[in-house]
Amino acid sequence: MLYADLLRLTVLLAAAEATALAGVSLIAANRDGDTLLVILAVGWWFVAGMTGIALGREDRAAQAVGQALADSRTATSLPQETPGRIAFQRLWPIAAFAVFCGGVAWIWPQIPAIGAGYALLFSLAWRNREAAVLGIEDRDGVRFYVEPTSAMRPISLVRTPGLRRDRPTPGHPPPPAPSG
Repeated sequence: MLYADLLRLTVLLAAAEATALAGVSLIAANRDGDTLLVILAVGWWFVAGMTGIALGREDRAAQAVGQALADSRTATSLPQETPGRIAFQRLWPIAAFAVFCGGVAWIWPQIPAIGAGYALLFSLAWRNREAAVLGIEDRDGVRFYVEPTSAMRPISLVRTPGLRRDRPTPGHPPPPAPSG
């Protein structure tokens, strides 16, 4: 599975989780007539959103993925695992968090409200990482693939030769024409 695809899927899954948990907490708060919870939850979501936007700036995104890209090993063949299996191995904790928070909503509606804020913060903080990886892939003419590992271990990447672009990138002169 391409690393950029895993990052995109991670952000989308976290954003969907934030939306679902916010909805569940609002339904549970409405059922109990708890307007204080709604006011506090919306305030927490605002703070989490602003924090996520600040943490997800483009320069921070490049720094965040830099170490994983630098530690990638070079290979000429792709990992044998299917993308779906790799995505499940890496992203199941996000789904487990959503199930847990949503499951206790009927007892404690505060839990999914808090969880929605953290999921929102996470998705906004990671929103530019895919673009950072794609920029490096396009610049260097390589592709980064995720090796199948547990979600409890740091991500391990494989760097493979990609298809180099034959058209000039903006701001750079075109490559010299072959002589002959």
